[in-house]
Amino acid sequence: MSDSEQSEPTSPSRFPARADLVQVGRGLLMGGADIIPGVSGGTVALILGIYQRLITAISHCDAQLFQMLLRREWSAAARHLDLRFIIPLGFGILTGVVSLASLMHYLLDYHLQLTLSLFFGLILASSFLVAQMVQRWTVLNVLAFIVSTIGVYILVGEHSIKPPEGNLYVFFCGMIAICAMILPGISGALILILLGKYHDVTGLLKTIPKELLKGNIDWNGLLTVLVFVLGCLLGLILFSKVLRWLLHNYHTLTMAVLCGLMVGSLRRIWPFKVDVTPYTSDQTQEMVPFKHRIYENIWPESFGGMFWSSIALIIVAALLVWGLDRLSQKYAMHDSSEM
Repeated sequence: MSDSEQSEPTSPSRFPARADLVQVGRGLLMGGADIIPGVSGGTVALILGIYQRLITAISHCDAQLFQMLLRREWSAAARHLDLRFIIPLGFGILTGVVSLASLMHYLLDYHLQLTLSLFFGLILASSFLVAQMVQRWTVLNVLAFIVSTIGVYILVGEHSIKPPEGNLYVFFCGMIAICAMILPGISGALILILLGKYHDVTGLLKTIPKELLKGNIDWNGLLTVLVFVLGCLLGLILFSKVLRWLLHNYHTLTMAVLCGLMVGSLRRIWPFKVDVTPYTSDQTQEMVPFKHRIYENIWPESFGGMFWSSIALIIVAALLVWGLDRLSQKYAMHDSSEM
């Protein structure tokens, strides 16, 4: 599979408006996943069959693009950047992030086990799909899988650090988190938690739109979001080039590593946990926000209704991933740029 074959966008659809709506829907799923600790938008892109096309399009923010813009070759620049794909997908991602921020806060605070069960099933099933993309499980590929699995398993077991103040750190967090967001198995939201900025960022995404509707403008909050977005853009452009090169030159080895990242991340979203937060005498669990709680994984101690509800959600989520993969193959939803 040559690089030119990967980077070539799909031919125009007979129904371009419907194709745009499909991309918006894919973006909504990716955006919703990106704000959930332990779940990666890159995983969703991989499941939906648009991963390599996405990486290729982002990596085309290069010198050739700027030369086209300087020469005012707008149509050529749009094709080079695959704008017909990027714009609706980006709109869907942004909408998913903003619209689901409040929902994720609520679910993580009040329905943690069931929420994690759903995403545990999604990631578990997705890891099997990625494993099937490894053409040959050689010794090197197996070793890469094991190392990446262990590395992420250790990483996601860490607790968040106390973050320094200032927008420079926010910019750094954006650069690091966006790299994780496009890697299957490494959650950008999880990286933000480890860096101590997850609830700060998602809190701003939740409150700023509400305040704008009331006519109130939080300039400090808007500046923080802008700095974070700029960090994301820079990190995305730089890292996508590296990832594109790896997928083109070491595709099978890269997929083995990505599979390991997904399997290792399951530690973080194991649904059965115990709260080990050191509460003070005048605190209850409901009084302490999710971002300040500390959880440890445990084996289920009882097999009541909550246990079986969690198992059912894991199975349903796994079947959903399997069904989406079968549908994508049946109706050729996978982009021809990846074939």
